[in-house]
Amino acid sequence: MMVAGKKILVAVTGGIACYKVADLVRELIKSGAEVRVMMTPSAQEFIAPLTFATLTEWPVLTDLFDGIDDQWTVHIDWARWPDLILVAPATANTVAKLATGLADNAVTTTILASTAPLLVCPAMNKDMYAHPAYQANQKRLCDLGYEIVEPGQGELACGETGWGRLADKREILEAVAARLTAVKDLAGTRILITAGPTREPLDPVRFLGNRSSGKMGYALAERAVFRGGEVVLVSGPVSLVPCRGVKRIVVETAEEMAEAVLHHLGDSHVLIGAAAVSDYRPAHRSQQKIKRSDDAQVLELIENPDILGLCAAEKKNRLHVGFSVETQDVIARSKEKLQKKKLDFIVINNPSEKGAGFQVDTNKVVVLYDDDTCEELPLMSKSALADHILDRIASRLVLSE
Repeated sequence: MMVAGKKILVAVTGGIACYKVADLVRELIKSGAEVRVMMTPSAQEFIAPLTFATLTEWPVLTDLFDGIDDQWTVHIDWARWPDLILVAPATANTVAKLATGLADNAVTTTILASTAPLLVCPAMNKDMYAHPAYQANQKRLCDLGYEIVEPGQGELACGETGWGRLADKREILEAVAARLTAVKDLAGTRILITAGPTREPLDPVRFLGNRSSGKMGYALAERAVFRGGEVVLVSGPVSLVPCRGVKRIVVETAEEMAEAVLHHLGDSHVLIGAAAVSDYRPAHRSQQKIKRSDDAQVLELIENPDILGLCAAEKKNRLHVGFSVETQDVIARSKEKLQKKKLDFIVINNPSEKGAGFQVDTNKVVVLYDDDTCEELPLMSKSALADHILDRIASRLVLSE
């Protein structure tokens, strides 16, 4: 969604990680971006330009003098075209050229002639990456305003293990989306978000929990970071991975979540309670697995901390947003929760509605405000809904300044 309609110029340089870039280009195109590719001579030793030409349905720029479309100033035309230039993989050689302004091939010449934002994704041997000369060149790129998507750690093509692997595709795509998100209306805003379920242990192998996947909270965290926010995400046990830039704190129980939230609350401008917190926990936790028996089992439950309720006592000028999952008397019960917990607004969803609630990528909600007004939103992706919620948060932050 964030790259749809954007023009992205991918610069491929000569490293073994070239083969990974074909899939990266395909993902960008599937996301709705217009993509062109340019390649250094060394890159063409690893992968044929025809591969990228087939994927993009556009000629690949490999030479300044091949007269693509009879344009003899092709590097100027291509330099003016993109919204973003992505260098992947970026070799130590190309990084050195970019750091010093050397323009000796189609890639470096086009980049030097462009004013588009530049994302650089280094990939090389671990000792090359650690070399002081390379590190000085990378720092120079940062000083020039280029953004680095740091390489990962793992097994390298040479058989050694260390830092230097091309960053994961997901991380690169997130960096592209973040750079292309024009609105930075949450810059300088510290946002505390809860996400996912909590689990209350019954014995070493069983727990009380719920169906929350954490997708809504993680979407809020991702979009808040892309809009410039500083995000702390307190997450229950989920299978999701947060986007780059999110500080995640993993917890399991409601008590652990409450402790983490209260610890970070004072430093936050905004609290978004998107987690599905268990209301109760077993009064007694068995240290051994509870065995089946013919006797009826009685489970005694005690109340868990009310996290939003605890935060209400410390609200001050902070903006508090809650979520409400209800299946009956939806508005009345949510209004009671909003007032009791001193929320600025509450996002209500009914999991019995098709496409809404837990374990799906979409949601359909009603937003209830502290002035009793309601806003019904149509079914949409959780990422799109996250932006709607953040729009309302951003507008209220402006009004409170």
